[in-house]
Amino acid sequence: MVSVMNTIDTGHEDMIHDAQMDYYGVKLATCSSDRSVKIFDVRNGQQTFVTALTGHEGPVWQLAWAHPMFGNLLASCSYDRKVIIWKETNGKWDKLHEHSNHDSSVNSVSWAPHEFGLMLACGSSDGSISVISTTGDGAWDYKKIPDAHTIGCNAVSWAPAINPGALLDQSGGSRQNVVKRFVSGGCDNIVKIWREQDERWVEEQKLEAHSDWVRDVAWAPSIGLPKSIIASCSQDCRVIIWSNDGTSNNWTSKVLHKFNDVVWHVSWSVTGNILAVSGGDNKVSLWKETLENQWVCVSDVNKGQGQLTEGQSSEQMS
Repeated sequence: MVSVMNTIDTGHEDMIHDAQMDYYGVKLATCSSDRSVKIFDVRNGQQTFVTALTGHEGPVWQLAWAHPMFGNLLASCSYDRKVIIWKETNGKWDKLHEHSNHDSSVNSVSWAPHEFGLMLACGSSDGSISVISTTGDGAWDYKKIPDAHTIGCNAVSWAPAINPGALLDQSGGSRQNVVKRFVSGGCDNIVKIWREQDERWVEEQKLEAHSDWVRDVAWAPSIGLPKSIIASCSQDCRVIIWSNDGTSNNWTSKVLHKFNDVVWHVSWSVTGNILAVSGGDNKVSLWKETLENQWVCVSDVNKGQGQLTEGQSSEQMS
């Protein structure tokens, strides 16, 4: 039986839209319609309020921690059309950079793998995606992908900085022949893969299978895996698993499950073999692929429950 480890009273005055642990699992950041971002220390099962970050002028939708090699950096995006990057210095959190080049709500932020440097992708309701980057000298640059998704972009997620099945080089660090890629999902019901080419971002693939808005996308970590895997979820109540074996540009799709309500979020485990799914049915479920290439639910939890029941199959979940 899997049990809930801790419950945190955030003190937010309105709906919470995102909660993200940092790389080491010792800090928790939350954001809310109350326009604030809150940070907690959650070591040893204890919660300690650290600070509240105020700077947004609308609901804050999503958060993303940067890799710790860059220090304690947190990105937040909001209905106010802004992305704010916050930095902790000597225990104090301040605004490091503000990106305000979108014409509508910014719905998603995602840091690139640290091997690519400090780089952040941002998806907006204005239909565009911007990629913000810095060399660390205090100056920030950004490149915009206009009209990335008709009506709006809801989610972005980076590909790993290592090709499926590849190994580290002898230095143990850099990867060879790796192209920068990320995936996005939008209100046009489409999942798109983008790659950097000649210092600009181009559409590499258009994946069509959803029949309603794509709400979230997640590119799985590929260390040790023989193929690239992307999960997408939609208002059509389905989660789709996209896979590519690396031998061609062809991606195959498989419906993981048809749920009874809209599916809002998908998230992979660090090893890339377990997928967490949450939706309008107030459930969080964990899914794993069997040796027969079938996806089964290994646990689920209802809102307000203290425990998750293991071993349920997709048939039992329906």
